[in-house]
Amino acid sequence: MSKTTYKRADRVADQIRMEVADILMRKIKDPRVHGVTVTDVELTGDLRIAHIFVTTMETGEAERDIFAGLSKASGFVRSELGRRLSLRYLPDVIFKKDVSGPRGDRIMRLLEGLHAQSEQHETQDSPNSGQKIAES
Repeated sequence: MSKTTYKRADRVADQIRMEVADILMRKIKDPRVHGVTVTDVELTGDLRIAHIFVTTMETGEAERDIFAGLSKASGFVRSELGRRLSLRYLPDVIFKKDVSGPRGDRIMRLLEGLHAQSEQHETQDSPNSGQKIAES
């Protein structure tokens, strides 16, 4: 039996995700950064770059403002991570928009539409679809 591999980068990424979520919720004073959820962190194997995926309910100009605020706050977030984590090298922080949520919602809507179409097609093709069965 082999052990499941769980790389150090994955463990550190999980810790960074929790810490960045806390920093964004409690420490950031920039009014542009609000309603942000940290969904995932991808860390390079050498632990030098952290791609932090965030999602927000805002769209358009408000979303651009949020990401501008996050970009401006990346240095502060990195310094806070340095205080909270004991790592030899502190990773550079890069905020990215997480598009997996809306993409997943779209796929679910498409699948539900296909399911509804197949059910409608099955009821039209059944031999008793237009006849009522008389009860005796």
